[in-house]
Formats: sequence, C-alpha cells, structure tokens
Amino acid sequence: MKAPTVAGVSDLIKEALAVYRDDPAAVAALEGYAARLAEPLRIAVAGMVKAGKSTLLNAIIGEEIAPTDTGECTRIVTWYRFAHTPRITLHSVAGGSRLLPLKRANGRLVFDLGRDRAEDVERLVVEWPSESLRNVTLIDTPGIASLSEDVSARSVSFLTPADSPSEADAVVYLMRHMHAADLRFLESFKDTEAGRSGTVNALAVLSRADEIGAGRIDSLLSAGDIAERYRRDPSLRKLALGVVPVAGLLAQSARSMRQSDYESLALLSAMDRPDRERLLLSADRFLRAAVPEGLTAEAREQLLARFGLFGIRLGVVLIRAGFTDPTPLAHELARRSGLDPLLTMLEGQFHARADALKARTALVGVESLLRSSPRAGAGHLAAALERLQINAHEFRELRLLAALRTTGVTLRHELAAEAERIIGGEGVAAHARLGLQTEASTEEISAEAHRILHRWRLVSENPLTDRSALDACRVVVRSCEGVLAEAAGLHLHWQPA
Repeated sequence: MKAPTVAGVSDLIKEALAVYRDDPAAVAALEGYAARLAEPLRIAVAGMVKAGKSTLLNAIIGEEIAPTDTGECTRIVTWYRFAHTPRITLHSVAGGSRLLPLKRANGRLVFDLGRDRAEDVERLVVEWPSESLRNVTLIDTPGIASLSEDVSARSVSFLTPADSPSEADAVVYLMRHMHAADLRFLESFKDTEAGRSGTVNALAVLSRADEIGAGRIDSLLSAGDIAERYRRDPSLRKLALGVVPVAGLLAQSARSMRQSDYESLALLSAMDRPDRERLLLSADRFLRAAVPEGLTAEAREQLLARFGLFGIRLGVVLIRAGFTDPTPLAHELARRSGLDPLLTMLEGQFHARADALKARTALVGVESLLRSSPRAGAGHLAAALERLQINAHEFRELRLLAALRTTGVTLRHELAAEAERIIGGEGVAAHARLGLQTEASTEEISAEAHRILHRWRLVSENPLTDRSALDACRVVVRSCEGVLAEAAGLHLHWQPA
C-alpha cells in the first residue's frame, strides 16, 4: 500500500482518539486498530473438526509447534507470533496472564495448562523464533461444528464477531469436501463488518488431499481436479480467492523431516518392488510386517503416524528416483504435498496486500464506532473516512474484485476475467496481473502493460460501454498505470479517477 493511505488511516485513528478520549472502551478499540497497522498481518486457520488445521499450520511454519491431537489445547484459540526467545503465554477469560513451561515430547511442543481448563483460557500466545512468522501472525482456531457447542462457538465468535471487525485480517479455510456448512461459515466471515467492506479475504484449502485418491501416488492429481471444480463453483468463487489441494500431514513431516525418517524410508526403498507394494497395501499390513530387516515396530508406527501411506509410498519412489539425501528428499516431498502453491498464494494474495487488509480492518472499526456511538462534532471523521474509502486505489481494487466475484460487472466475459486478473485476482505482482511468467523481464512487463492499458482505455472511451462498467474500467486503467509506474521505478500516489 502507498504511504499516503497508511498515513491517512493512522491520522484518522488519532483524530478519533481525540473525539472519544472520554470513552475507555472506544479508546481501547481504537488503540487496538492503531496497533494492528504496525503488526504483521493476522491470518486465521479455520475449518471443521479434524480438517487438519494444526497440521497445516505446522507445515506453514516449518516446525511442529501446534498440537495436532484431540487434547485440551485444540479447543483454544492459539496465536503464533515471531520472537527471538520462545515463550508461551496463557491469557485467561477472567483476566490476567501467566507463562507456561516450554516442554517437548518426541520433537513436538507440548502445552501444559496446569490448573487451568480449556474453557477458562481466552487465548494462548506462542512466541517462536521462526522466519516464517516474521511477517505474519498465524491463529489456530478450534474446529467449527464441533460436538461441543462451546468449542465451536469460540471459533465463530472470534472470527465473526457481531459488532466489530474480525480479529483476523484474512482466513485460510480448510475443508475435506465442499459442504453447505463450509459455505455458511465463509459467508458469515464475509458478512462481518470487515467482509461488508468489499474485501474477498479468504483462501480455501482442500485438506488431507492424499485421502481423496486413497493414498495413491497420483492422489494430488485427483485432488487438483476436484479443487479446480470447486474453484469454479459460483457459490465458493464469491467467497474465496482460490482453492488449493494440500496433503497436510506430508507437508508437515516433510518440513520437519528427521534423520530417522529418512533411514526408515531408505530401508523400504531397498526392498524388491513386489514385496514393497504388498507391504504398503494397507496400514495394518505395514504395521504387522516383519520386513524389511532393521525396521522396528516402533519405527513403523512413527513413520506411519508422520507420513501416512501416501507419504511413505511417495518417499520410497523418490529415493529410488535419485533423491538419496535427506534434504533434497524433504524439499521434494514438501513440493509434492501441495504446500508450495499454497505458500505462493498466501504471498501473492495476502502478504502482498497486508497493509491494505490491515488498513481496511481499521477503517471498518472506525466506521462501526461512529455508527454505534455517534458523537457531536464527529462529522469530520465520517468525511475523512469516506474520502479514504473512495480514493485509495487499493480499496477500489478490493471492492471491484469482490463485485466481479459476486454481483458481477456488465463487461464481456473475457474482459471481466482479464479485469479480475489485472486488479490482483491471481496475485498483485506485476507478472501475475499481466498474465506473464514469473521470470518476465522489465521490458516485457512494460510492453504488455502498455498493450493492455491501450485496450482498456479504448473500452472506457467506447460510447457503447455500459455506464455501470465505466468505474470498473477506470480501476483497471489505474492498475495498469500502477504496473507501468512500478516498472519504471516510479512512486505513484494514487488519486481518484
């Protein structure tokens, strides 16, 4: 986001603090919005029970620090933030906080709540020295539609509060299949105050994708076909920026591969193919077998728990294909798990728009405050807020993106598809906006941007173009001009068209 817009949002909050200085609740809320502008982007990981949320979160971080069992801690909203020194802080519902001991078991971080029950804990905050957390705060949420209404309500109230912006700027939503309950949640997230601002700020993940093909080597290909069908579904398309299939268990274990994992897979890869294929027909057969020699019952159990049959089969195939060193094998397993496309989408859709999403949350919070607690002499706040919402090009892109994916715009189908891409529907990097390869040169980017800009200027000037489409044309033209300015190394201050 351009500095003038960030400064404008910050100034608006300062002015609101002066107007509401005698209202402690309003001051606390406004100070919170100001703090969020300076913090990393907040991304919540949400989904139904057993969707694999904590497993995927571990894969994104690259370490096994989120509990993946069904214990007490999976019922608590847990924040993961960067810090140079590891620390776990428990914040109680009654107020107050205390540090939890740092414990590890079998390479995993263990949360010991001590005397506290899960229902008494408002949140856990895990500070961890992971590079993956430097620019983002990840929030693990309890399963939605849990058998426990209290557990489910925690996630819903945290992500979709009734009278304020969500505490998350964006959400990664996990689903095993596309059910009505998944669509209802995404609709409710979009219908929060932040959602009504015209922001599509959710990514959908087809989790446990390896199970779609019953653990076959080509499972991710089948899952990819299903994810593409979901992505084109009108019901989901208006609620999520994309759908990515990920084998979460494999992604987590590949990112935290141990030497013992590699040694177990290497023993299996040395077997004759017919014997190995019979051994890997089912989990029960694998656990009961006495071959290969040297693979203990404990090692089998651990390998199956960490990689699943799909990961074991794939790991063995890759070793036989030449990945005979643990590090390259781990990287290839992670790539084939589907994690890389998800990380790319997170970077292109959320991280690249971080300031816009955070600023949008702050503006919606101020707007909600003005509406719920009107004050004499606050008219200038409403006027300043409206100017920021209308004039900031980043917000205009987000509004148009939401419109293209919901109500639609009166443009020909191919123009509407191109408009969505140019305003960042597939990522905000210049090459993504223009439909070019990642390695496109500055000259190629500039030439393509000029070509597209010329076409859209003709569309906007065409007397046959529907008046309702003119605003969309202006936004697209401004986005093209922004790409050209970036290619030329200029700093463009967006102004209203």
